[in-house]
Amino acid sequence: MFTGIVEELGEVVAVEELGDSSRFRLRGPLVTEGAKHGDSIAVNGVCLTVVDTEDGEFTADVMAETLKRSSLGALSAGSRVNLERPMALGGRLGGHLVQGHVDGTGTIVERVPGEHWEIVRIALPAPLARYVVDKGSITVDGVSLTVVEAGDDWFTISLIPTTLALTTLGVKRAGDPVNLEVDVLAKYVERLLGKPAAGANATEEVVA
Repeated sequence: MFTGIVEELGEVVAVEELGDSSRFRLRGPLVTEGAKHGDSIAVNGVCLTVVDTEDGEFTADVMAETLKRSSLGALSAGSRVNLERPMALGGRLGGHLVQGHVDGTGTIVERVPGEHWEIVRIALPAPLARYVVDKGSITVDGVSLTVVEAGDDWFTISLIPTTLALTTLGVKRAGDPVNLEVDVLAKYVERLLGKPAAGANATEEVVA
């Protein structure tokens, strides 16, 4: 489980194509400190399992399903990435509950600079739009953000100077893809409201 508070701006060192999967080597001295085989690290919001670590770098295998559902397949050596270690049990929840399970990809439509921030409009797949609401939470490339405005197939976010400086969102441009993870609590609520509770009579209406 993650919080969407990026700890480090890392870099892709190498990408090895392995048929329908890939092996990534990434540089991140902070997130690899104390990391070992089997640990999890979020890369642009995608939870990956550490294969090995050495000298501030780690290796992770990316399966076909992950490449299909996320924008990781577009990365190459030299690409910058947002990195975050899992939250520590009992620690502060700085963002919101993030699983690192990408729901789909969106596309940056436009960026409107302000005096001290930028408003970014992002197009998203229609099936995900139902989970995005004004002032709700969403994860964009692993960054926990508050939705400013939500439309039928788009939403906007406001990026403060810290986010612009310390994450890849500061250099993304119109047309670039981004990984999206909607609030998992909204998906659970939808599931519970749309399906009778266990043991309930099939002819009875389940009231929340």
